[in-house]
Amino acid sequence: MNTFSRTTLVATLLIGSAAAQADVSANLGFASEYYYRGIFQESSSASGGLDYESNGFYFGTWAADVGDGLEVDGYFGYGTDVGDVSLSVGFTGYYYTGDFDDTYQEINLGAGFGLFSFDLAVGEYENFDGPTQDYTYYSISAEKNGFYGKYAGFSQDFEGEYVELGYGTTIAELDVGLSLIFSNSDLVGESDEAVVFTIGKSFDIN
Repeated sequence: MNTFSRTTLVATLLIGSAAAQADVSANLGFASEYYYRGIFQESSSASGGLDYESNGFYFGTWAADVGDGLEVDGYFGYGTDVGDVSLSVGFTGYYYTGDFDDTYQEINLGAGFGLFSFDLAVGEYENFDGPTQDYTYYSISAEKNGFYGKYAGFSQDFEGEYVELGYGTTIAELDVGLSLIFSNSDLVGESDEAVVFTIGKSFDIN
């Protein structure tokens, strides 16, 4: 699964967009450690993606190195504003070219007001030859001037919580970020802390 909760990020960027012309963009990135939803995935992971948006509707794909092959995500959805509240709904699928993990598919819901945002994902994990597992992921975030904090966790067949604190900015047209991640033992088997550095670049294609 991708570092920044790809669907959430895309929905946040596109919510409220009313441009008549479609927008196509690409991105490349690198993470010193690839964490997703508080769980370690891979060290020194490179990634890239392609996105399309028109009048609040979006779809795209994103891929990252996970050591044993690639994680390849596909997503689509819609975002809009209702007064001062931003709302989004979408779907994300996480697929793998190797044996690193099995398929996840989920419905994503998001809402934002001022500095705060809430995200919910209700999904199903195919779990190789084992029984299919259901999960709900939730997060509450606050962001101001590039600084952000997030409290998030899982329920149903997955359990555990984590806290993420960080800062992101743009330097010489490169997006750079630094985050601190604190995951509890219910999530990863034992308490885990990490410092993650990311750098990326986005490109407008059209």
